[in-house]
Amino acid sequence: FMFCYQCEETNKGKGCTIAGICGKKAEVAELMDLFIHLLRGISVYNLELKKNGKPTEKVDRFIVDGLFSTITNVNFDKKYFLNKINKALEIRENIKEDITIDLRDDALDWHSTDENEIMEKAKTVGVLRTNNEDIRSLRELIIYGLKGMAAYYHHANILGEKDNEITTFMQEALAATLLEKTVEELTQLVLKC
Repeated sequence: FMFCYQCEETNKGKGCTIAGICGKKAEVAELMDLFIHLLRGISVYNLELKKNGKPTEKVDRFIVDGLFSTITNVNFDKKYFLNKINKALEIRENIKEDITIDLRDDALDWHSTDENEIMEKAKTVGVLRTNNEDIRSLRELIIYGLKGMAAYYHHANILGEKDNEITTFMQEALAATLLEKTVEELTQLVLKC
């Protein structure tokens, strides 16, 4: 079941549920949701690497470019997102070695390389997985803000600019969308974003 409301083109302003007005197919929207879900898990582990002074630049770049690729009308290629999901799983598995996280979420440990299993999982991690509408809306507003930041950062990075403070914040915000946060806490994060 597709549900996308990240842009002003949404059907009747309430979200696209069958296919995107923009041309995005439901299965691509679902794969984008799974990709972002995995970027959350990668962020949790990568933040631990940052705390321990380990190099994270390649992972930072993957996260930023990944967020950018999910912006409306940037990329609707199913094969691209299947490849990115497989790469995300590989990166997450490589960086999580020797890191213990006191958080239970499948963004941290779900794994499959089977396309059918990936497509099934993609159906379970979309926008509507959060029941509370206020929490859901704030989490998604954070994600959309991060996508916007990623677009600008991606372009600046192509020109040779880097800023660890920005990439760290982006990952902290992604990780926060996995945590039980109050409306007030999420609102503050939206404003910071």
